[in-house]
Amino acid sequence: MNESIIKFINEQKCASICCVKGNESPYCFSSFYAFNAAAGLLYFKSSTETNHINIILTNPAIAGTILPDKQQPLIVKGIQFRGIVLSPGDDIAADASMHYYSKFPFALTIPGSIWTIQLNHIKMTDSTKGFGNKISWNAELSYNYI
Repeated sequence: MNESIIKFINEQKCASICCVKGNESPYCFSSFYAFNAAAGLLYFKSSTETNHINIILTNPAIAGTILPDKQQPLIVKGIQFRGIVLSPGDDIAADASMHYYSKFPFALTIPGSIWTIQLNHIKMTDSTKGFGNKISWNAELSYNYI
């Protein structure tokens, strides 16, 4: 994964994530996240009673965005990503709690489970490197989904 992408994702805290259930309208939610660059994983915390987790349990394919925590009006910079949400018990998600709680220790007091997004595509726009500058990354994954 490109170092610019890793640096940007590590510097931010919140992602907007979109999920879709069947033929219904998309549903978006925002969440704090932690990032495991070496494995291409994002971790977020949520309760199984939420609408978005109920949708994800029927269709784990998601898309999302990460924007700078502090916006600068003349600089266009951000990430668009796609991936799949893994169940908390998945082997790939084994270190999810460690990563998430090391970034957000206060979240230990909040009920919920740590969920893992296995990223499969990232596109970063960064106008600080020239207007319209884009960096893309694609994972080599073994799963298929629509």
